[in-house]
Amino acid sequence: MAVQLHGEPLPDFTAALRLAGADVVEVPVYRWTQPEDTAPLDRLIEALTTGGVDALTFTSAPAAAGLLTRAHTTGHHGALLQALRGDVLAMCVGPVTARPLIAHDIPTVWPERARIGAQVRKLTEELPARFPTLSVAGHRLRLRGHAVLVDGTVHTLSPTLMRLMRALAHKPGQVLDRARLLTCLGEDADAHAVETAVARLRTALGDARIVQTVVKRGYRLALDTTDQP
Repeated sequence: MAVQLHGEPLPDFTAALRLAGADVVEVPVYRWTQPEDTAPLDRLIEALTTGGVDALTFTSAPAAAGLLTRAHTTGHHGALLQALRGDVLAMCVGPVTARPLIAHDIPTVWPERARIGAQVRKLTEELPARFPTLSVAGHRLRLRGHAVLVDGTVHTLSPTLMRLMRALAHKPGQVLDRARLLTCLGEDADAHAVETAVARLRTALGDARIVQTVVKRGYRLALDTTDQP
């Protein structure tokens, strides 16, 4: 009996076959290893952990496991898990590919048919649904990994400002106090840093009215009346 090995050994499966009396021949279809040059992978992990990526596609279980292993080696494992459990969509080609991610409680999505084309179509369906269009101060806003689309125009933001924008957009129209927004700015930030960051965010978005100050309470997106929750 021939058993195809798609990127990794299947010791439990082949052992069960042998115990049942089968003569098993293992056939490696391909082999997955860590790349010799890990710099591109490390840059990807950094982009994932700093909010620069909307979605990540996986086409094999060993590649998914390899990403987690590399993040652990570089000390970014916790931050990567937080990103994949939060804003980053983990799109897999099928349930087998998703297993290493599911083992780490990472939400995953895959198409009905385990095909690359079906995966791409599923991605085009899922990604827009995760980033709804917001009507704010007379503008149409959509968030992306490293930018905000304002009326279709891309406004690129720094990672810090993007975290601030995501916090406001996650609760559109609701007031977030300075203490909550302070968590977006890092451990060394103080209350004054929130005011400075909000001012920079307003400038970056091109219209100061998008982020509204609520006196003695905090800040919120100036959601248009018809879109109020």
